[in-house]
Amino acid sequence: MSEETDPDEPVEATPEPAATSDDELTHTTADGDVQMVDVGAKPDTARRAVARGEIRLTASTIEAIRADGIAKGDVLATARIGAIQAVKHTWETIPMCHQIPITNVDTEFAVGDDRVEVTVAVETTGKTGCEMEALEGVTTGLNVVWDMVKAAEKDADGEYPDTRISDVEVVSKEKREI
Repeated sequence: MSEETDPDEPVEATPEPAATSDDELTHTTADGDVQMVDVGAKPDTARRAVARGEIRLTASTIEAIRADGIAKGDVLATARIGAIQAVKHTWETIPMCHQIPITNVDTEFAVGDDRVEVTVAVETTGKTGCEMEALEGVTTGLNVVWDMVKAAEKDADGEYPDTRISDVEVVSKEKREI
């Protein structure tokens, strides 16, 4: 890859062979040392990324969420705060992630019959994308839901046979010149 390649942007397929040596990797030096990609020379662009995921729960837990009957408090409000905090702190938890200026975070929750779906959209103006921030928001939002409902989800043995987080993915990302 050339130095101008943005590892956060999709690369179109070419007939050239895939990278095979460390000096072609964006986060590794020829000596094998890990490094952050230098994006300093890149122009600022407006960027947006959307990620989603879901947590499967029992029907009784879903009903308790809807009725605001979870003993720890408002599950979705707490998960929203956790998701937003995670977005803002992504650079602290993912080693090669740049600290970027977050200009907006939208969180949405869809409560189904047996699951809660979390969608997080992140916007920034800068030199690199924000899909890791969106993913961090989703995964933390889902973890907060689990934490808030774990007493309701435990079976007689203290296990969580019906609870699972799944289908975490980036559903879209956009980049436009400003």
